Amino acid sequence: MRVKSPSDSTRREQVLLDVMTALTSSLDLKEVFAESHRILSRVLAADFGALCVSRPGEPGQYDWPMVQDMPQVFFDRYPEISDECFVSASVVQHPNTVLRDSEMLSRQAMRNSAMYAHCREMHMPVERILSVSLDMGLGWHSGFTLYRENRKAFSEQEQSFLQRLTPILARTVRNCLMLGDLARQGDLLDQLFRHTGLESIVLSPPATELMRTPHSTALLHRWFPDAPCGRFGLPQVLLDALEQLSRSGQRLISGQDVLTFRRPGRSLKVTFLRLPVHPGRTPWALLFQEVSHSVQVPTEWRKRLTPRELDVVERVLNGWDNRTIAEDIGSSLNTLKTHLKRVFVKLAVPSRSKLILLAQERSTEVAGQVVGSEAG
Repeated sequence: MRVKSPSDSTRREQVLLDVMTALTSSLDLKEVFAESHRILSRVLAADFGALCVSRPGEPGQYDWPMVQDMPQVFFDRYPEISDECFVSASVVQHPNTVLRDSEMLSRQAMRNSAMYAHCREMHMPVERILSVSLDMGLGWHSGFTLYRENRKAFSEQEQSFLQRLTPILARTVRNCLMLGDLARQGDLLDQLFRHTGLESIVLSPPATELMRTPHSTALLHRWFPDAPCGRFGLPQVLLDALEQLSRSGQRLISGQDVLTFRRPGRSLKVTFLRLPVHPGRTPWALLFQEVSHSVQVPTEWRKRLTPRELDVVERVLNGWDNRTIAEDIGSSLNTLKTHLKRVFVKLAVPSRSKLILLAQERSTEVAGQVVGSEAG
């Protein structure tokens, strides 16, 4: 085994910083990923690469903001072959976790797969893969994948390097999707104020408030009526989070820039977005997304699941994360994951996002049947 020299380590750290800088340089997804991929290729050599994004309510529609040397026929045919893609089937079960092809399936199973054959037919021979499903919240799904046409496997060091980048990759895609269109329309703050559909407050720490939407103050009063407040009239828990994020700069832990507060049947998600630097300012936007959790467990599922599995599914449909669910039902994280795996098998769904989407579809169908019977 070759021991990494200090120069290898130093070079990787410099590339990591350069990629992070590129990812926060703009809100144009194609622009930031084209530049980031160019830098990333210095330590992560690949013959092909792509970033895929699907939007809420459009699970079969895909955008490709970044592609590298891939034939157009791949994108033309992907919707029809996506169900046979062992890469997406593997990574969606482990969001924000980088997987190598050897962790998805065996070499023989890969060579026997329909996706392997499709790629060769499209003059895109694929032998090695490194991929990650980016969990961004807000209903978007995204995947970042690198392919090699030779048999040299991606190393553990390369996998670890991409893993370190994954949190900022996820945030970059989310931020660009949320605000990129607005930034292209003109003044970002004005567009953010008028067109996101979310209540928001934009600050330039430590002492300047740039704007807030008309109902954001009332929303904060509803959710934090007795909480201690500090500058800008914000609850101290939000100010503490903003201060920590401002200090940490680009090196943020996954999920650190989103806080979720829950009440029975409702939740408030607070997303902290660092906006492009203005002269003399480093503005942050606090976006408030209030959600009513009205998705019910479909009746036919209740017949197939155990009482404990139903407890887990009800909380998943309420938007709870694994740790919160485990604490609430008094189980370990490993036990909870076992319950979830059994649920996925029984209901024939690959992931929690598909579980929620299917429950929403069933609820819509039932509501439509009720409306139809009342009209009749």
